[in-house]
Amino acid sequence: MRMTRIDWILLPVLVGVLAGIVVGAFLLAGFIGLGVLGLIIGVMAQRIELEKDGAVGHTMTTSLYAEQFKAQENMSRAEKAERRAESQALLKWLFVAKVVSAGLVILGFGLFFQFQLV
Repeated sequence: MRMTRIDWILLPVLVGVLAGIVVGAFLLAGFIGLGVLGLIIGVMAQRIELEKDGAVGHTMTTSLYAEQFKAQENMSRAEKAERRAESQALLKWLFVAKVVSAGLVILGFGLFFQFQLV
Protein backbone atom coordinates (compact mmCIF):
# COMPACT_ATOMS: atom_id res chain seq x y z
CA MET A 1 0.00 0.00 0.00
CA ARG A 2 2.47 2.59 -1.23
CA MET A 3 1.29 6.17 -1.19
CA THR A 4 1.71 8.22 -4.35
CA ARG A 5 2.44 11.92 -4.53
CA ILE A 6 -1.26 12.85 -4.81
CA ASP A 7 -2.01 10.69 -1.75
CA TRP A 8 0.51 12.67 0.29
CA ILE A 9 -0.94 15.96 -0.98
CA LEU A 10 -4.52 14.97 -0.15
CA LEU A 11 -3.70 13.33 3.20
CA PRO A 12 -3.90 16.56 5.28
CA VAL A 13 -7.25 17.41 3.69
CA LEU A 14 -8.59 13.94 4.47
CA VAL A 15 -7.33 14.05 8.05
CA GLY A 16 -8.90 17.50 8.52
CA VAL A 17 -12.27 16.39 7.16
CA LEU A 18 -12.25 13.23 9.28
CA ALA A 19 -11.30 15.25 12.37
CA GLY A 20 -14.18 17.62 11.65
CA ILE A 21 -16.62 14.73 11.35
CA VAL A 22 -15.38 13.20 14.62
CA VAL A 23 -15.61 16.55 16.45
CA GLY A 24 -19.06 17.15 14.97
CA ALA A 25 -20.28 13.74 16.11
CA PHE A 26 -18.84 14.39 19.57
CA LEU A 27 -20.46 17.83 19.84
CA LEU A 28 -23.77 16.53 18.52
CA ALA A 29 -24.11 13.41 20.67
CA GLY A 30 -21.12 13.19 22.99
CA PHE A 31 -19.11 10.01 23.33
CA ILE A 32 -22.04 7.90 22.18
CA GLY A 33 -21.86 9.80 18.87
CA LEU A 34 -18.29 8.61 18.36
CA GLY A 35 -19.35 5.04 19.05
CA VAL A 36 -22.26 5.23 16.63
CA LEU A 37 -20.02 6.82 13.97
CA GLY A 38 -17.62 3.90 14.43
CA LEU A 39 -20.47 1.42 14.04
CA ILE A 40 -21.63 3.12 10.84
CA ILE A 41 -18.13 3.04 9.35
CA GLY A 42 -17.72 -0.61 10.37
CA VAL A 43 -21.01 -1.70 8.85
CA MET A 44 -20.21 0.12 5.61
CA ALA A 45 -16.74 -1.46 5.40
CA GLN A 46 -18.14 -4.92 6.12
CA ARG A 47 -20.86 -4.52 3.49
CA ILE A 48 -18.33 -3.44 0.87
CA GLU A 49 -16.13 -6.42 1.73
CA LEU A 50 -19.05 -8.82 1.40
CA GLU A 51 -19.93 -7.44 -2.03
CA LYS A 52 -16.39 -7.24 -3.41
CA ASP A 53 -16.94 -10.23 -5.70
CA GLY A 54 -20.23 -8.90 -7.02
CA ALA A 55 -23.57 -7.69 -5.86
CA VAL A 56 -25.41 -9.88 -3.41
CA GLY A 57 -28.77 -10.54 -5.01
CA HIS A 58 -32.23 -10.02 -3.66
CA THR A 59 -34.73 -12.87 -3.43
CA MET A 60 -36.43 -11.54 -6.55
CA THR A 61 -33.22 -11.94 -8.61
CA THR A 62 -32.03 -15.42 -7.76
CA SER A 63 -30.20 -15.84 -11.07
CA LEU A 64 -27.95 -12.81 -10.46
CA TYR A 65 -25.37 -14.78 -8.47
CA ALA A 66 -25.19 -17.56 -11.09
CA GLU A 67 -24.79 -14.99 -13.89
CA GLN A 68 -21.92 -13.36 -12.04
CA PHE A 69 -20.10 -16.69 -11.71
CA LYS A 70 -20.63 -17.43 -15.41
CA ALA A 71 -19.20 -14.03 -16.33
CA GLN A 72 -16.17 -14.62 -14.09
CA GLU A 73 -15.56 -18.04 -15.65
CA ASN A 74 -15.58 -16.51 -19.14
CA MET A 75 -12.91 -13.93 -18.23
CA SER A 76 -9.43 -14.20 -19.68
CA ARG A 77 -6.43 -14.74 -17.40
CA ALA A 78 -5.50 -11.06 -17.66
CA GLU A 79 -8.99 -9.96 -16.66
CA LYS A 80 -8.97 -12.37 -13.71
CA ALA A 81 -5.58 -11.06 -12.59
CA GLU A 82 -6.81 -7.47 -12.88
CA ARG A 83 -9.90 -8.29 -10.85
CA ARG A 84 -7.79 -10.01 -8.19
CA ALA A 85 -5.41 -7.02 -7.98
CA GLU A 86 -8.33 -4.61 -7.62
CA SER A 87 -9.80 -6.78 -4.88
CA GLN A 88 -6.50 -6.88 -2.97
CA ALA A 89 -6.11 -3.09 -3.19
CA LEU A 90 -9.68 -2.64 -1.94
CA LEU A 91 -9.11 -5.00 0.98
CA LYS A 92 -6.09 -2.97 2.13
CA TRP A 93 -8.16 0.20 2.42
CA LEU A 94 -11.05 -1.68 4.00
CA PHE A 95 -8.66 -2.89 6.69
CA VAL A 96 -7.81 0.74 7.46
CA ALA A 97 -11.52 1.59 7.67
CA LYS A 98 -12.13 -1.35 10.02
CA VAL A 99 -9.28 -0.27 12.31
CA VAL A 100 -10.63 3.30 12.42
CA SER A 101 -14.09 1.90 13.09
CA ALA A 102 -12.86 -0.29 15.94
CA GLY A 103 -10.97 2.64 17.44
CA LEU A 104 -14.02 4.90 17.34
CA VAL A 105 -16.25 2.21 18.84
CA ILE A 106 -13.83 1.49 21.66
CA LEU A 107 -13.14 5.16 22.31
CA GLY A 108 -16.75 6.30 22.01
CA PHE A 109 -18.56 3.60 23.94
CA GLY A 110 -15.70 3.11 26.42
CA LEU A 111 -15.57 6.78 27.37
CA PHE A 112 -19.37 6.93 27.35
CA PHE A 113 -19.56 4.16 29.96
CA GLN A 114 -16.64 5.65 31.87
CA PHE A 115 -17.76 9.27 32.14
CA GLN A 116 -21.38 9.74 31.11
CA LEU A 117 -23.06 6.83 32.84
CA VAL A 118 -21.53 7.54 36.24
